Amino acid sequence: MNGEPVIIIGGGPAGLAAAYYLAKRKVKALCLESTEEVGGISRTVEHNGYRFDLGGHRFFTKSREVNELWREVLGDEFLRRPRLSRIFYRNHFFAYPIKPLDALQGLGLVESGLIGLSYLYRRAFPHADVSNFENWTSNLFGERLYTHFFKAYTEKVWGIPCSRIASEWGAQRIKGLSLWSTLKAAICKPRHGEIKTLIEEFDYPKFGPGQMYQAMADQAKQMGVPVLRRHEVKSLKREGDRIVAVVVNTPEGEKTFPCSHVISSMPLTDLVKDLAPELSEEATAAAGKLAYRSLLTVNLMLDQEKTIPDTWIYIHEPSIRMGRVQCFKNWSPAMVPDPAKSSLGCEYFVTENEGLWNEPDENLIEMAKAELTELRLIAPEKVFDAFVVRVPKAYPVFDVDYAERMKTVRAELDKIENLQPVGRYGMYRYNNMDHSILTGLLAAQNTQGAKFDIWNVNTDSDYHEEMKKEN
Repeated sequence: MNGEPVIIIGGGPAGLAAAYYLAKRKVKALCLESTEEVGGISRTVEHNGYRFDLGGHRFFTKSREVNELWREVLGDEFLRRPRLSRIFYRNHFFAYPIKPLDALQGLGLVESGLIGLSYLYRRAFPHADVSNFENWTSNLFGERLYTHFFKAYTEKVWGIPCSRIASEWGAQRIKGLSLWSTLKAAICKPRHGEIKTLIEEFDYPKFGPGQMYQAMADQAKQMGVPVLRRHEVKSLKREGDRIVAVVVNTPEGEKTFPCSHVISSMPLTDLVKDLAPELSEEATAAAGKLAYRSLLTVNLMLDQEKTIPDTWIYIHEPSIRMGRVQCFKNWSPAMVPDPAKSSLGCEYFVTENEGLWNEPDENLIEMAKAELTELRLIAPEKVFDAFVVRVPKAYPVFDVDYAERMKTVRAELDKIENLQPVGRYGMYRYNNMDHSILTGLLAAQNTQGAKFDIWNVNTDSDYHEEMKKEN
């Protein structure tokens, strides 16, 4: 425990995984969280006994190390839950993941035939330029299926045309799937152990993901690594190619923490701004052009036992501003304190300090109620309580120029030998929760002499919703 501590910036999944790993090994470390709550975007918000995720957060992973960590932290409070998710589009609910016969019924025989022809045409004459999401996805599914099931929702999430979204985002989310592979899986009986199946159930903490990360923070503290809340990083002092100290605004005033290593899950754009001395003008300018999409949730409590049968529904209808609706009672019954009541979490993808972000809460609540009524999901008079949560910088925007900007930024950050960005925010990467945790675990091991390349996490070619069948 001698020497300067490892400083971990951010108490989200990646930062807490690093803190927990180092605490178990009695390594001197501190975790600095800028807010009062841990868990980052994966925290659970409680309101009068009702619990809501900031977006739904399933727990599933291909990483044995991550899975063992989750079970070690929560034990019997980690539940196996069934999944039902659908897409609302053209006044119809479609199964998701997409099932060919269900899609045929919803779209009609003529349109389904046109989808097949569109697919065959694009297979024969693929787009040569697949740098953007629109062309890349059209090559996989054909233009018509892309238009029905990808275009509207994707543009709702990111706020820019699909032709301006980098295909890399699609590669992370749907790589390995195609119209043919989906049809083949539906029609042909798979040989045991040789094919992948879309996940139909998932693990979930009894009281939401916040329970996991609160437990992780508590256990790390008990083992010697405290999580200091309301500690907001002001600057990272560097000498040559090393960070030597982190300057922090705390409830007791400004403090300086010397460090041996820094594991940072703060937004990459903020990290670059806080370095002192700063990076080159070119790298600073490139980081300044990286954008984030923010999340706004309208959370409703209803005086009825059941609402929707789904865990969540994607709203692809362009005329509806809502992007997704979650029924957290279906995630875990314990998310609702009264079994005679229920709740719904409505998600809106927004740009910080623009449009809906600045709307008064009461207007947002009325909009969510009206849209759910239009979708025929609720009777508005059943809503007896509601509140709004704004989540800044929830999603890094993978526009077609982001890769070059990241290349410029990384070229200089990589020179700082004791600094490791981790997690979704820190790496400016659309990680799943398990990917973020794995980056934190590997970064923690690197502080103890390991040589993992954490930038290789989440670069595999497997579709993120597929798992190998076990024998």
